[in-house]
Amino acid sequence: MSSALSIVIPTLNEARSLPCCLQSLVEHWPDAQRVVADGSSDDATVVMAEATGAEVLTNLPRGRGSQLRAGAEIATGDWLLFLHADSALDATAVQAVDAYRAESSHRLALFQLRFDAPTLLLRFLAWWTRFDSVFTRFGDQGILIRRDFYDELDGFKAWPLFEDVDLLRRARKHQPIDVLPAVLTTSARRFKRRGPCRQQLTNTWLLLRFLAGADPVKLAQNYAPIRESKDSP
Repeated sequence: MSSALSIVIPTLNEARSLPCCLQSLVEHWPDAQRVVADGSSDDATVVMAEATGAEVLTNLPRGRGSQLRAGAEIATGDWLLFLHADSALDATAVQAVDAYRAESSHRLALFQLRFDAPTLLLRFLAWWTRFDSVFTRFGDQGILIRRDFYDELDGFKAWPLFEDVDLLRRARKHQPIDVLPAVLTTSARRFKRRGPCRQQLTNTWLLLRFLAGADPVKLAQNYAPIRESKDSP
């Protein structure tokens, strides 16, 4: 693969999840640049990231949008892959990424999603991620994007919430968003903590308010009491 890949991961207190994610990336893409953009974790996240050879940005302002943007600024690859710290990619997913990057006409794609706790509701929610819409495409599905297209879109907004929805919404003005023929597994910990139905209702209500024009910073302030570490960046 001639086009270099940079993988950007925002973190906040992800010492439990991050090592497995990074080790998997080292095994699958040993030559890829790995950037961890940390929002001032107070656990061993930074130490663990550095131990795997990742480039680590520390003491960043907390907020996933600003952390992703900072990570992208030092990324050197022709392709960027934005992942959450609790993401897990298997060999099929890796092959799908490499095949997608090989086509010059391709610019932006996400994975289909799978949760690590496949309850009936979570399987139903994951099934919909094979379709592209503002209600079914989010950053926890992994965002694979050509660097030049990312720059054309001016990247992520420095928002604490819905920076992924915003980026993808702007991208759709230029082209459809592709769906990779592979799945990315993510943690269901938010749903386990609050209950699947309650968490999904919260997610939907916040998204609807955002799409109606609500300030994502204010929405994040309302969301903060019920967030876990995964959702804090």
